[in-house]
Amino acid sequence: MSHKLSFYKKTALLFLFLTVLFIPVFAGNAIKKEVILEEVKLVDTYIREVRRYLHEHPEISAKEVETTKFLQAEIAKLGLPVTQIHGTGFYTVLDTQRPGKTIGLRADIDALPIPESLLNLTQNKKWISQNEGVSHACGHDGHMAILLGTIKILHNLKNKLNGKIIFIFEEGEETNSGIDAMVTALQPLGINAIYGNHLRSALKTGELFIKEGAIMAGSGTIAFDVIGKGGHASRPDLAINPIFATANILTGISIAWNNQRDITKTLTLGISQVQGGETYNVIPNSVYVGGTIRFFDKEEGIKGFELVQKVATTIAQAHNCTVQFHDGMGVKINPVVNDRDLAALAQKAITELYPDKVVSSEENIWYASETFTKYSSVAPSLFLLVGIKNEALGSGAEHHNDRFDLDEEALQYAVGAMVQFADKFLSQ
Repeated sequence: MSHKLSFYKKTALLFLFLTVLFIPVFAGNAIKKEVILEEVKLVDTYIREVRRYLHEHPEISAKEVETTKFLQAEIAKLGLPVTQIHGTGFYTVLDTQRPGKTIGLRADIDALPIPESLLNLTQNKKWISQNEGVSHACGHDGHMAILLGTIKILHNLKNKLNGKIIFIFEEGEETNSGIDAMVTALQPLGINAIYGNHLRSALKTGELFIKEGAIMAGSGTIAFDVIGKGGHASRPDLAINPIFATANILTGISIAWNNQRDITKTLTLGISQVQGGETYNVIPNSVYVGGTIRFFDKEEGIKGFELVQKVATTIAQAHNCTVQFHDGMGVKINPVVNDRDLAALAQKAITELYPDKVVSSEENIWYASETFTKYSSVAPSLFLLVGIKNEALGSGAEHHNDRFDLDEEALQYAVGAMVQFADKFLSQ
């Protein structure tokens, strides 16, 4: 009898020991949605204040010095370590001290060299850039506020989480200046997934566009000079006018675009610069042409550049001109393609939190491009689009437009979605 009691005591003690030992491992079960919604409510005022400050103090790509100081000061209040990357980009880590997966959450931090209008689509804006000639005309001020709000919530809830969360603040998304250094820095960290979002003026406030596959286009730069021979405008026969050659090249590209490529594959041509000549009575030596090509199929994008080069070279020769293509011409960024499994997880998890906000229609695919695509070389990645359009408030102007504005109500949905996804992914 005593032998049996000893056996039971030993078994009970072993069970108790194992229970205590593994409590931290199981402490990261998914957090209830009511808890997350309450946390989002608590940081709502904070994220609005952050967004307003950052909107009033924008800095262009690779020059985000004061922006970085502000962000790091906010992070320092939580006692989290910061790792500075080349330039102004950096990341910070929340380590729950419990084993588990590692997720990266990303925001971009740069503004654009666009003077801001005092008006949005219908009325005066409430918050205006104080830095002349620079504005957050794409929503990156909102992205930073969203990530700071997410950091605060996950820090508050860290005792309910497992694994590590890496918060990524990327320099110079608009010019691609910070992405390569950031990707290199993240490679050795063992990240299992990377999540990001972008505010979107074509979606209604709070709508969350989640879809597997390509959701944003790849892009490349068109950049070439048409070179002739300058001269006096009174004797065009003694010159070789590159302006006429350029006009014919652009017409030829437009015609070839419709007749010499696969029209079933989306490929957009945007010529945005034609620069040549300084005064009315001098024929210039050369004309510069600049623009972009956007695509969802990389091979088709490459073919588009080959077509531009062929047409430009051939027509230039007919005008006794030559074409010099810049080194930067060609494909720069691949499409943003969402991982299938992460997209499925996000749709399910975020629908639980916001049942009437998740949309997945193909019509919401965006033709803009994003450096976020490069994070897929680090880990499976997921990118969401968050609606900010509110006709009553006048928000909804296209991105990179001086009247661009956002409805701050959208920020809470972006924060909730990011927190919910991070929690569900880490608790799988």
